[in-house]
Amino acid sequence: MNERFTERVLARVEQIPPGQVLTFGLIAEDLGEGGPRQVGQVMSRVGHVVCWWRVVRADGTLPAHLMLEAQEHWAREGTPVRRGRVDVPRAVGGV
Repeated sequence: MNERFTERVLARVEQIPPGQVLTFGLIAEDLGEGGPRQVGQVMSRVGHVVCWWRVVRADGTLPAHLMLEAQEHWAREGTPVRRGRVDVPRAVGGV
């Protein structure tokens, strides 16, 4: 993973407004490089320095060990959630 890609992923995550999310795949699409797995690798390595809970899988979840803390963030920010996971179609909105 190159440093430039990492910086671009983190910068894009920082642009996601509270209460909204992007999927790993949408970030890769926005950047025009990499894919969901590469974005996920960046987030797993250094995502803790940004609002990591605003980047979810396409099904609105995160790895199990992050879900409880993410749900707390989502509730605080008013992120649309359905049955414990982000309602992605509603949460992506106009990001």
